[in-house]
Amino acid sequence: MPPELTDVRDDSAATVAGLDALDTPIEQRTPWWRRAVTVGLPPLVALVLFLALWQGLWAAAFWPEFKLPAPVSVWQEFSKVLATGEVWSILWTSISRAFLGFLVALIIATPLGLLVAKVPVVRSAIGPLLSGLQSLPSVAWVPAAVLWFGLTDATIYFVVLAGSIPSIANGLVAGIDQIPPLLPRVGQVLGARGLASARHILLPAALPGYLAGCKQGWAFSWRSLMAAEIIAAGPLLGVGLGAYLEQGSSFNNMSMVIAAIFLILIVGIGIELLVFRPVEQRVLRARGLAISR
Repeated sequence: MPPELTDVRDDSAATVAGLDALDTPIEQRTPWWRRAVTVGLPPLVALVLFLALWQGLWAAAFWPEFKLPAPVSVWQEFSKVLATGEVWSILWTSISRAFLGFLVALIIATPLGLLVAKVPVVRSAIGPLLSGLQSLPSVAWVPAAVLWFGLTDATIYFVVLAGSIPSIANGLVAGIDQIPPLLPRVGQVLGARGLASARHILLPAALPGYLAGCKQGWAFSWRSLMAAEIIAAGPLLGVGLGAYLEQGSSFNNMSMVIAAIFLILIVGIGIELLVFRPVEQRVLRARGLAISR
């Protein structure tokens, strides 16, 4: 073989190897103690500063005690429901409703999003409606749901579904719209059509947008649930976090109100950290976008 061709082949091989190296994710492993400090220390410092500011405002007596209780008063209220075990019943009532409503929303919103994304007539018919429903505050559905279903669980679940379905469907539509047109064509050539195309091509390729829609749908469903539990309170519905918050307001007990707000916030942060963030990191890592560990 002539030397010129050998040199060209060697240069081509080096170029290909360099491109492969660029495409390969570089994993940077961080010691566990450094990850713990990096992840845990900033929130801890922020919490300490918040409590110090809260204690300082209470000590300055800018507001009366019934408007701004001391942090220790809120802790005593929280300790009371924790000691009696009532907090577990309250949390289970709300979290079980939220998860069940969210799962039903996923089952409904996923095929709906596929239809809107791939069928032009369906997109023209209900695409703007989904966007409008996503911007509609979920609390607006509560009075209508009470009149339709009464003070029952059906009212709660209807409001949760109304708040989460549009966000999940729109997230999937946005994810599918960002898929390169070449992928569905390759799938058709390989014989993937209909449900097979949706399962093996559209959903995996649209997963980042779909996951973003699911996160937003969960946030909307959680807020919708709190609004429904606050407004549609009754003996048949039990006591969830929203009802517990409403009880504190009815009893003019600000410590109880703040304790309920903190519980709602803790659940929201916990779901984000324990459910959605690991799934999101796994999806990004599979695409070579989350490479530091």
